[in-house]
Amino acid sequence: MPVQARLAAAWTSFMFLYIYIDYFHLHKPGVIDDLRAGAVGLDYDITPTVLTIFVAVVAIPALMVMLSMTLPARVNRATNLVVATLYIPVSMFNAVGESWDWAFFYGLSIGVEVLLLAFILRSAWTWPRRTASPATLAASLHSEPLRAPQQA
Repeated sequence: MPVQARLAAAWTSFMFLYIYIDYFHLHKPGVIDDLRAGAVGLDYDITPTVLTIFVAVVAIPALMVMLSMTLPARVNRATNLVVATLYIPVSMFNAVGESWDWAFFYGLSIGVEVLLLAFILRSAWTWPRRTASPATLAASLHSEPLRAPQQA
């Protein structure tokens, strides 16, 4: 499987997990009441700036799905290394200020996120320096070797 496809699949998995964790967090007692009162997280007021930061935090991994499939290899590799590295502390920040009652929920969710980011880092880090030409790649997709056309 091409590295680009593995990276896009990992970012897609990361996004599903990221969004579902936010959704499941809404089931935590008191969260909806805090949102209705205009506060989020560590008692931050819900403002346009906070919501813009939330959009950026979710939009970057979402864009990485597309960028992983479309960027040239060298830029793709560097971009994945930088973004995945930056998202490890972002993922861990989600547990800041949470009580120990929720340690398993946050530990499991952050653990899986970090494992996906580690997979992205490993895939980008070990990206082959030279890739096969499109002709070689197309030929390898067929089970039979290419044959020269027969002369009549």
